[in-house]
Amino acid sequence: MRPGRLPLGRCVVLLLVAAVGAVLTTGLRDGAAPPTGGPSPAPAPRLAGSTLDGGRFDLAEARGHVVVVNVFASWCGPCRDELPLLADAARRWAPDGLRVVGLNLRDGPEAVRALLAETGADDLTVVPDPDGTRGVEWGVRGVPETFVVDRDGRIVTRHQGVVSRQWLDRWVTPLVEAA
Repeated sequence: MRPGRLPLGRCVVLLLVAAVGAVLTTGLRDGAAPPTGGPSPAPAPRLAGSTLDGGRFDLAEARGHVVVVNVFASWCGPCRDELPLLADAARRWAPDGLRVVGLNLRDGPEAVRALLAETGADDLTVVPDPDGTRGVEWGVRGVPETFVVDRDGRIVTRHQGVVSRQWLDRWVTPLVEAA
């Protein structure tokens, strides 16, 4: 083997790793195009229970509304960054039928209340998930993760990582305007 050359096997492995990385990056980036011509949106899993403020939330009863389900935790720095944007979206689109619901993973109520107050999101509906069971049912891969559920109770998209205003505009605006 000449100096500076990689064996063929290593080259193949490097090319495969690069190709897989490119596919994953393209599929997970914020600007990914909406799916077209693919299968119909999947029905959202059940999400019901007591809320942080002592109320009750049931996704099945939210039919007719567009629902953004944001999975977050107080110990997640990126979650802290996106909560003000989600609270703003909830206020902005509430008259058009949007509901934003936080699914809080593995936290105590005091930590969640402190985070919501700190980020100006204390008016969000939050369903606690102290053991992560609901997150597993939703197929959550990490926090933050956000799902958009249409008026018929189907997940039309999901996003891993922090959402942006552009992402919300792209996915939520058409759904709330379709009423």
